[in-house]
Amino acid sequence: MRVLWNSREPMSVRAVHDALASERSLAYTTVMTVLDRLAKKGRVDREQDGRVWMYRPATTQADLIVAEMLDLLEEAGEEQNVVLGQLASALNAAQREHLGRVLKAHA
Repeated sequence: MRVLWNSREPMSVRAVHDALASERSLAYTTVMTVLDRLAKKGRVDREQDGRVWMYRPATTQADLIVAEMLDLLEEAGEEQNVVLGQLASALNAAQREHLGRVLKAHA
């Protein structure tokens, strides 16, 4: 996803594979399978350009992280307040200050 988020244009499997190959050894078919699964889950959009599938993120990184955080909070059930309290305690001073400003702006 990071590779796709960093690209201004849709990318082919080959382009994603090449971008990842500089960091780690991955088979082309592995990248193809992961992109196909991400498309089926709605995490990426794809369109065919001739015989090549072109992929782009379906959402921003921030939107995806927020959705995942909300899912985790929902899973916490009755422990949501505990989780939020522990999260607030784990933030550094700058993060807490920023969060406070954001909460005030949305109140």
